[in-house]
Amino acid sequence: MVNKFKSTILRSLVKERRLTPLERIANRLGYMGTGFFITAPHLLPQTQGVVFYIFAGLLSLPQVFVAKQWNLVLVNLNVMIAYFILLLR
Repeated sequence: MVNKFKSTILRSLVKERRLTPLERIANRLGYMGTGFFITAPHLLPQTQGVVFYIFAGLLSLPQVFVAKQWNLVLVNLNVMIAYFILLLR
């Protein structure tokens, strides 16, 4: 009885919905950007690591923009700008 009550309460807190095509593609790009973020520190002494960081920020940007996580949008823009300046030097 307690489990059924708990399950009913938890289900009432979650809204079931399907993702829009824009949200799906943004999530997939975000996953790819995360992969670049994971790989970039291992390549950082070389130019490839800097380029990976720029691509990581660029690919992660749509996911956080669609989710309206504005603090992460600013962090990604900061990463892209900083590493682009580093690449130009």
